[in-house]
Amino acid sequence: MVLIKSISGVRGTIDNNDIGGLSSIAIKDSVEQYTFWIKNEYNLENNFIVIGRDGRVSGKKILSIVSNVLINLNVNVVNLNLTTTPSVQMAVISENCIGGIMVSASHNPINWNGLKFLNREGEFLTKKQSDSLYSIEKKIFKNLKEISLNSSENNLDYSEIHISSILKLTDIKIDFIKKRKFKIVVDGINSSGGIYVPLLLEKLGVDVIKLNCIPDGNFAHNPEPLPKNLSELSKLVVSEKADLGIAVDPDVDRLVFVCEDGSFFGEEYTIVAIANYLLSYKKGNTVCNLSSSNALKDITILNGGNHFYSPVGEANVVSLMKEKKAIFGGEGSGGVIFPDLHYGRDALVGIALFLSYLSLESIKTSELKDRLPKYYMLKEKITVSKDFNLDYFNSKCQYFFNDISNIIFIDGVRINFNCNSWVHIRKSNTEPIIRIISESSSEEKANKFIKDVIKNLKNI
Repeated sequence: MVLIKSISGVRGTIDNNDIGGLSSIAIKDSVEQYTFWIKNEYNLENNFIVIGRDGRVSGKKILSIVSNVLINLNVNVVNLNLTTTPSVQMAVISENCIGGIMVSASHNPINWNGLKFLNREGEFLTKKQSDSLYSIEKKIFKNLKEISLNSSENNLDYSEIHISSILKLTDIKIDFIKKRKFKIVVDGINSSGGIYVPLLLEKLGVDVIKLNCIPDGNFAHNPEPLPKNLSELSKLVVSEKADLGIAVDPDVDRLVFVCEDGSFFGEEYTIVAIANYLLSYKKGNTVCNLSSSNALKDITILNGGNHFYSPVGEANVVSLMKEKKAIFGGEGSGGVIFPDLHYGRDALVGIALFLSYLSLESIKTSELKDRLPKYYMLKEKITVSKDFNLDYFNSKCQYFFNDISNIIFIDGVRINFNCNSWVHIRKSNTEPIIRIISESSSEEKANKFIKDVIKNLKNI
């Protein structure tokens, strides 16, 4: 059984016997620890926390535990129930709460679940905040007294509020989208996206074809929205003669597209395409993490802005976006961050922005992809023990490769080459693995970088 605590929150495997991993005890301890931390962090009289869950089978039980723990600790609960992570983030602000907890393991396999902790800004905890949270000893936060039954739970359906907020943005061209009369296939991965995405699209006048949209948590495929997991979506787009396909992860903070011919638009190009749209009429800076394509940098510089790289993790991207006053940012895994709505990855606003771009340009999805910079990215992962030391590899990496332009050590190691290629090696925040991502002008070059890294890691 696995339990991982990181800047992304707490994630673990679920055991039918409730032993180890993300057990009831681990959930209770984590919520008590978070409650102790957030009350001391802000020292506010306000005593409301937003909670919600994605569609995972274990989500209802975990959400009930979370709610009961908070109420017993004299915290008032705003319960969004089945919802999305970005909805919980927005509700922290709109409902004037001191924090939020989303029950989700994001893209992890079906036997996982987790707790995503939010600060009073409705954002993921910064590294400093998460370090402070996890450093609290159990004996300290266990001193929290279950002192009152006067607190309450208030249920709130946030779908209409979230979607109406998106439709009010001037960047969303509702009339143009409605004129296009899109036909779109939506893969909701049997979770929250099966409710939220069709609702948004229907308000935009889209003819929606639903695939895996019953939010019962029985995932029809691996929940990570990668091409190998989306073959059914690709086939249905072609057979239905749809304009495009949309896939999200279980908590709707990652977004990928399928072109009208069944080919994959590419998760990396979600943020690249939307940036190209936004930067065409407003100037500004962009931010993405080190594992994201150089294409966003190319687009930004071409449009007169500056581009910056952050460590992997939504909180890291958001922190740098604020520092650099970026108008747009995200993660190459399909995570769109548009601060005019809120500082969090949000597939729903990403969909509306992408459709606005397609509508204004009056082009097909595949034609849009052809306009963007061409790179080939490959991703690999290696399972390792928790004691594996990546620092040794990092210290020796300059001896393993030739033609190095520079090396960035802020998150694992990213090696940039003079041939406008790179490879990023880092420990995952959410799984016991090493992630290796490589990008180059050709698939052959990207594959060679991956193989060279794996060879050197195995030698170590």
